[in-house]
Amino acid sequence: MLIDPPGFLSSEPERVSETFSRCGPGRSHACVIDGDTFKLGQRKVRIIGIDAPETHEPNCPEEARLGEQATAKLRQLLNQGPFEMIAPVYGKQDRYGRDLRTIRRTLPNGTEQSIADDMRESGLAHRYLGGIKPGWC
Repeated sequence: MLIDPPGFLSSEPERVSETFSRCGPGRSHACVIDGDTFKLGQRKVRIIGIDAPETHEPNCPEEARLGEQATAKLRQLLNQGPFEMIAPVYGKQDRYGRDLRTIRRTLPNGTEQSIADDMRESGLAHRYLGGIKPGWC
């Protein structure tokens, strides 16, 4: 999924209020896999519009280092408070069975925070370009 779906092509928001850990042995109900994917129970959720460095089978040590930073950053962002997940009505899962979702929260001042935008602005995620990866090495 390249971009967030427009409102008329989106599902009703699903509200999430969880504390996220890092996925691993003894993982919790809510955990972060890497900089663009997290788990909620048995569901894997892929954030629409970003591609983060790989933590599983990175192409070089620099990608592995950045992948760990991106994972920590996504965990920090998700743990800032409740957020909403919005699915596109035209394709709710990717080819790996992960739920595709826009992740956003409304801040106290009324503005909307996009987790994908925050990840890109941090430099720890690129805009997803449909399988074309600019690389991290």
